Amino acid sequence: MSQAIHQSCARCVMDTSDPEITFDENGVCNHCIEFETVTRKNWFPDEEGRARWAAIVEQIRIAGTGKEYDCILGLSGGVDSSFLAIKVHEWGLRPLVVHVDAGWNSELAVANIEALVKHCNYDLHTHVVDWEDMRDLHLAYLRAGVANQDVPQDHIFFASLYHFATSNGIRYILSGGNLATEGIFPRSWHGSAMDAINLKAIHSKYGERPLRQYKTISFFEYYVWYPFVKKMRTVRPLNYMLYDKAKALEELERTVGYKPYARKHGESLFTKLFQNYYLPQKFGYDKRKPHLSSLIVSGQMTRNEALEKLAEPLYEPDELEIDIAYFCKKLRISRAQFDELIKTPIHHHTDFPTWDGRYRLLKRAQDIFARITGRQIRVYS
Repeated sequence: MSQAIHQSCARCVMDTSDPEITFDENGVCNHCIEFETVTRKNWFPDEEGRARWAAIVEQIRIAGTGKEYDCILGLSGGVDSSFLAIKVHEWGLRPLVVHVDAGWNSELAVANIEALVKHCNYDLHTHVVDWEDMRDLHLAYLRAGVANQDVPQDHIFFASLYHFATSNGIRYILSGGNLATEGIFPRSWHGSAMDAINLKAIHSKYGERPLRQYKTISFFEYYVWYPFVKKMRTVRPLNYMLYDKAKALEELERTVGYKPYARKHGESLFTKLFQNYYLPQKFGYDKRKPHLSSLIVSGQMTRNEALEKLAEPLYEPDELEIDIAYFCKKLRISRAQFDELIKTPIHHHTDFPTWDGRYRLLKRAQDIFARITGRQIRVYS
């Protein structure tokens, strides 16, 4: 894909590679404005955050009384979930640590997870996803030509956490997701990773075999069964502190001997190639831009520093060839087939059935309930 010339935000580094971006009279984009007017209200990097989180910790402890574990912690080996793991240990919580192995773990990720679990003395359950299911899903998504190739991994990760929580009678799932490093992301680039209708539709059209063991979460389960019947809550502790990724990495290195990855999401060999080659090559999307923009608006980086990062190559040629060769071998395809998959017609995820219509109906019902009772439902937000 040829490099297009994009108009860039005057404050962050998001640009018109997001087709829905808009700019105000000062050249500041809608992402920056939304972060300041909406997103920042849900980030508490101060005393208020500490008080709010202390109250949540107490709720988790009470809900876990008499149980072996009081929460589930999803651990990918990335900086965010790894830093959260050592904080959870400091808070004295008793997590069942769940790692979902979808077949793409780097050796470094495995070593980092082992170091964390040993340091914190956690019980680790590793759920190994059936590789033939994952392979068929990956190839279906590549044939579909959609942007968010990470859905097969992301969906099974969260589905596994929910299934493990219910099977162990645990109400709280702790996530390393956070607004400080992920507060900006263009909606036009992806759909919901939890949309099982979309996932099944893409697989039905482009897959070659039935999914035998791959577990999904339905719309009803995600928005009704888990939050209202099972009373489950997913909480993001890093939103209740002044989370600085660089300082978090330093603490991880000092505390457990954590080894950093050369690239964001370097813990997954699939995500590494997807974000640093597939997306830029096929769609012109550089996911460093929303990530760096998030660091800018949360005060962890200047715009000039971000521009210097963007000037660095996404891949060194030799490293790229090694990763493509591994990718092809893993998926059992030839290099020629890989090149053809890169050239397949582009589709938006909404070219396939989604659960968006059901979501709109649910939001409408929620608004009616709020008008009648004066109460807001925010459980599944």
